[in-house]
Amino acid sequence: MSLAALKSVIDAISAPTISFTILTVAFPFFFPPTDWFEKIHRKLGFWRLWTKKGGIIGLLLITAFFVLGYFDKNFNITLTKPDNFPIVLLIYSMFFYIWLGMYKAYQNDERLNAGLKPNEYNDPDDKVLVWPDLVYIEFIALILFQVFLIVWSILVAAPIEEPANPAATPNPSKAPWYFLGLQEMLVYFDPWLAGVLFPTMIILGLMAIPYMDINKKGDGYYTFKERRVAIFIFMYGWIVLWLFLIVIGTFFRGPNWNFFGPFEYWDTHKVVALNNVNLSELFWVKLLGKGLPSNILVRESLGFIAVFVYLFVLPVILIKTKLKGTYETYGPTRFVSIMIFGLGMLALPIKMYLRWAINLKYIVAIPEWFFNI
Repeated sequence: MSLAALKSVIDAISAPTISFTILTVAFPFFFPPTDWFEKIHRKLGFWRLWTKKGGIIGLLLITAFFVLGYFDKNFNITLTKPDNFPIVLLIYSMFFYIWLGMYKAYQNDERLNAGLKPNEYNDPDDKVLVWPDLVYIEFIALILFQVFLIVWSILVAAPIEEPANPAATPNPSKAPWYFLGLQEMLVYFDPWLAGVLFPTMIILGLMAIPYMDINKKGDGYYTFKERRVAIFIFMYGWIVLWLFLIVIGTFFRGPNWNFFGPFEYWDTHKVVALNNVNLSELFWVKLLGKGLPSNILVRESLGFIAVFVYLFVLPVILIKTKLKGTYETYGPTRFVSIMIFGLGMLALPIKMYLRWAINLKYIVAIPEWFFNI
């Protein structure tokens, strides 16, 4: 395969509809949440990624991608922007620390299967004091990180542009890299959801994890098999629904917020048809062939029913069927909390696929009240 053909393939699979689907489908094979996925995980050799050889190959592939991009005239423009340097570091550090955690977890799982203690096991009587042991280590880390920031500020130019000009809006106009995930969510959700509710749920969800977790295993040591469902859910939310959205916003969003492959030229005149429609329009106009009802509640009734079923009926069905054991184990309070955060997390990929598949903009659209879902 020629270099040009390889770049074309990468550009094609970088389209969010393809790359997001590939990540979603492949994810349970790398972080198997059930016995069936674990069997395929072992049979097809996905576990090899969490070995030393797999880690080296992964870092080499990431490096090869960035080297290829550095020498490409189109990708180089985006890749070498000082503001995007943290994203490159993020990709490397994300892969390395995930690999390191899984590598240690698999080592401990093998030791536990053999009836041995995990590598991190310490005698309960062997205590490490906060002062001076922990504070001493943290102080050294603080000094090293301060040196790194000073060197970085000297070698890398600050991404300061010309003074803001109301007559010339940047195209594309992007948020700081740490907010690009939220900016990408705004494509699929109203600002009160993507900019207020979801960030609040993320923060509260992370705070609630210690209180919802009743699994005493895996406390104080790395393990995967003893917490595989929890690790799968957390990793999917963190990697696919957050970090991946930041990468999309950084490298794949170009002029007019259109999608571009990493090696594709950012054509400001690129036109993409956006025939987005609301659920009420799909139902009343396209399906029934009628005009939209004048009464707002009647017009959006199907959307309200869909949201009600998703938030209130679906959990009850799950309690009676698939998650009956989970409900009995965790109790009503913890189970309701898990469902609130879980359904909120699943709402993002569901809405993304609805937008891609049928151009659905809002499930409930009431611009008269500034309320859209």
